[in-house]
Amino acid sequence: FCRSRFVYLIKKSTGMTKRNSLTRYSLIMRKLQRCPSTFQEIYDYLERESELQEENLTISKRTFQRDIEDIAMLYNIEIEYDFSEKVYRIVSQDMPVQQERIIEAFDTMNALRMSDKISEYIQFEPRKTQGTEHLWGILHAIKNRRILHITYKKYWDNEFSERKLHPYAIREYRFRWYLVAKDERDNEIKTFGLDRIQSLEITPQKFPYPKDFSLEEYFKYAYGIIRPNDEKPEEVVLSFNAIQGKYIKSQPMHHSQKIIKDTAEELQISMLVFPSYDLIMDILSHGENITVLKPKSLQKELDDIYRRKLNL
Repeated sequence: FCRSRFVYLIKKSTGMTKRNSLTRYSLIMRKLQRCPSTFQEIYDYLERESELQEENLTISKRTFQRDIEDIAMLYNIEIEYDFSEKVYRIVSQDMPVQQERIIEAFDTMNALRMSDKISEYIQFEPRKTQGTEHLWGILHAIKNRRILHITYKKYWDNEFSERKLHPYAIREYRFRWYLVAKDERDNEIKTFGLDRIQSLEITPQKFPYPKDFSLEEYFKYAYGIIRPNDEKPEEVVLSFNAIQGKYIKSQPMHHSQKIIKDTAEELQISMLVFPSYDLIMDILSHGENITVLKPKSLQKELDDIYRRKLNL
């Protein structure tokens, strides 16, 4: 029913009315994210956006009530009327990440839809498929505990391999999607890039989902997508110059990041992570703006990398 409703809303927004329904839903949610608002404030906001987007987005109060129902159906975001303050508000002020990403996706879709009108003013980064065509099938397999049979190709391997997997979860990292699953080859939990899956079959075979598995706990100390199964996390202490430190404070490198020292000249932070390949690549990307203070093993590994690079 939800998928049918979604198709209906897409059709409604692209051809059956002059108003772009999805654009309006996104604008209403953005407005209420910033602050609770009266219907008149929402109407005025939509009126201003109508002028900017050269499209009639204004609505009657009756249509607005239908929009609230559609938003709840499509986004799973509840909007309620506060009778005491006479404003509309999103019930949960801390919107789940999934809901925020849904809004972002529709913002992007709307930009793509109008790009033919403003192609000389907007440039999208060209990129290859992320394997998102597999998302629906994988989520279905996870929910129904179905074993997946995939054909997979690693970047560093020229040959395809056949895998039978117990899918546990899906994780995103740096604009790529990964499947977290147990590989029947060795019964180890691994990550598989969706863009490297050549074919995917949902088998009728079922698997027991481990009761003690938690995606949050599994990646708690992981930096990036790599999570060693036989190592312990280490305290990593990094020092940044003042300018780079501002970026690190505004966008932390890891959820365990703590500030040790913050002065006009330097920012020092600590993290409890696995010193993985992803971490090393991230450190290298900061160039001369970063210094590794701990651990010694990470200092040595980076020292070796720089020496090999200089020899080239």
